[in-house]
Amino acid sequence: MTAPRERTRLHGHGAAWQQFASVMHAGRLHHAWLLTGVEGIGKATMAFMMARALLKAPDHNSAVGRRITAGTHADLLVIARGVDEKTRRPRREIVGDDVRPIGAFLRRTAAEGGWRVVIVDGAEYMNRTASNAILKILEEPPTGAILILTCAAPGRLLPTIRSRCRTLDLGPLPPHDLRAVLTDVVEDAYRADIENIIPLSHGSAGRALSLLHRDGIKLSALVEQVMGGQVGGTDAYRIASSITESENGFSVFFDLLCDAISVRTRELLRAPRGEGQSRDDTRPERMAGAWQDLVRLRAETENFNLDKQQALLSALARVNAI
Repeated sequence: MTAPRERTRLHGHGAAWQQFASVMHAGRLHHAWLLTGVEGIGKATMAFMMARALLKAPDHNSAVGRRITAGTHADLLVIARGVDEKTRRPRREIVGDDVRPIGAFLRRTAAEGGWRVVIVDGAEYMNRTASNAILKILEEPPTGAILILTCAAPGRLLPTIRSRCRTLDLGPLPPHDLRAVLTDVVEDAYRADIENIIPLSHGSAGRALSLLHRDGIKLSALVEQVMGGQVGGTDAYRIASSITESENGFSVFFDLLCDAISVRTRELLRAPRGEGQSRDDTRPERMAGAWQDLVRLRAETENFNLDKQQALLSALARVNAI
C-alpha cells in the first residue's frame, strides 16, 4: 500500500483543493492551514499534494518530486507521532521532542529558494508542550514558511491554534471516489471485496483498507448475525472464538457492532408509525444505552488487558437484552 507522500492522485476533495489552489495562484497564501475530517479520508495525501504545489514539484518523476517521495527534500519537514521502541507502534502523543526540529528548520534559509513547508500529521495527538511550541510559531510566523496541520479531532486542539489557521474541511468520500482510491492502492487479493467493504467504510479509505486487511468482511457477517436475532449458548461461544482467531478481530468487531447499533437506532427514530400500528418508543433509548455499555466494555478490556473472549460474550448478551 502506498504512503500519502507517494500518491500521485487526490480523489475527491475537489472543492477544498480549489480553495487552496486559488489563493496560491493569487499569491495570498495564509501561513498556516488546518485540514480536518475523519481518519483515513485523505488529509495526509492532500497535505503532501499541497507541499508539492508549493515546492514546485507536481511531477512525481522529476528530481524535486522524487526527493519529496523519498523524504529527502531539504525544504519539507514532516512531524508525526514517534514509534514506541517496545511495542513498535505509534506513541499515544506527539511530544515536545517531536516538534523541536521545527525551530531549527524554520531558522534556515530555504535550500531551493522557495517555500519552507512543515506538515504536522495528526495534530490532535500533540500534548500540551508540543501544542504550545506550535502556537508560538503561529503567533510569530516566519517569512516564507507554510505550516500544514492534519487533524481528525479539531476540538482537541487549542482554540488559539485553530483561530490562527485557515481550515479546509474534508468530507467523507462518495462511493465512486472511494472505489477509485481502493482500486489504486489495494492488492489484487482484496479487489473482489471492494464493493462489499464500501458500505462499511463511511467514506474513509483508511477505514476501508483497515477492514480489508483485518477480516472486515467475515466480522461484518458475524455482526449481521448478532443484530439479526438472539445469539446465545453455543452460538455465542462460536462467534466469540471466531472473532478472537482474527488478528485485531476484537477491536474491528466492536467497531462494526457499535456502528450497526448506531445505524439501527437512527432507523428506528426515523421510522413513521403505520396506520393502526404502534412503535416501541423505548427501543431507540435501549439501543443507545447498549452502545454506551459496549464502548465502555471495549475500553476497559483494552486498557486493562482483560479477557477478550469473556468481554465478547458479555457484549453478545448485552445486545440480546435490547
